[in-house]
Amino acid sequence: MNSISKKKMMYWVNEKLHQYLQTYGRNIAVPVQYNELRYFAASIPVRDKTGKETLWESAIYSSNEVGHIHDGLKKMYSILKTGGDESVHEHLHVERVDYCTFGNSNPFRIKIVNNFNDNYDYFYVKQADVSRIYGLELEHILSPSRINFYVNKRTLLEEHIPGVPGDQFILNYIGNKDFSSIRIAKEFVKFNERCFVRLLGDMRSYNYVFDITPDFEEVQFRIRAIDFDQQSYEGRRNIYLPQFFKENNPLVELVSRHLNADTIKQYQLEERTLIGRRIHSSNNRLNQLLAVMKADEVSPEKNVAILRRELGEFYKTPSFNKCATMGDVLAESLALLG
Repeated sequence: MNSISKKKMMYWVNEKLHQYLQTYGRNIAVPVQYNELRYFAASIPVRDKTGKETLWESAIYSSNEVGHIHDGLKKMYSILKTGGDESVHEHLHVERVDYCTFGNSNPFRIKIVNNFNDNYDYFYVKQADVSRIYGLELEHILSPSRINFYVNKRTLLEEHIPGVPGDQFILNYIGNKDFSSIRIAKEFVKFNERCFVRLLGDMRSYNYVFDITPDFEEVQFRIRAIDFDQQSYEGRRNIYLPQFFKENNPLVELVSRHLNADTIKQYQLEERTLIGRRIHSSNNRLNQLLAVMKADEVSPEKNVAILRRELGEFYKTPSFNKCATMGDVLAESLALLG
């Protein structure tokens, strides 16, 4: 069974990472900081469609603060969607500011609504922990999907990643007769490999979503991570393999039923090849990011020691022995792609 750190240490943005973010347009002034959102006067539980309480609470701000908070959040939405042009968002209003009581990050989720047609969208304001920042940037560079986020001081502004949450997909969709079990199994194998190669940990079913796309013959699936708190943080190798979390057992069983060893190996190789091509096309940017990460502290030394040993044993190579930081370990993992 996998063991995740009960309380993950927070590491903040240093000057080198700040410069990297500035170079690639990730650093931008925001009108509301994360800590300002924490000073709400009261809260009420957020319930799901069935009336069951969730891990979120809806924050209620005092009459003196609510105008400033909501105006600032609308401007932040404009930063995400239109590069800061607020003119096209005058007809929006903030319907809810939800606060998550679970886990290390305690993010805020903002629901913003169009006054003309009631269409709504979400975005997030989080603490700018470097694990999450490195995870988001690596997702942007190495995954099939691009992602939009900005950092200012200790505040992280992050777009919503749409999709069916993994736990809800497993509960309500995995047996859908219109969905190909083989395609679902294939995507889980590829997602599992993608997480392992780039050392993204803790991908339990509620930390990723299924992006479901109708195709001309069958439905296509893509699994997308939505939580990046455990990017290159934990020491155990299995933490970086979604297949070892009990919450993902139904997907693991699907793979066992529909894919043989040779087919699994084929899909793993396909994913590694795709990651290698993305590395080649973004080589300069990735090398700059890894240079910063190698010199940064993103995890306790004991975790680095455990992971370099376990990966060295898994890949049967002494090359991990020279790794002094998690950035070194990640760089070596990516180098093994060839």
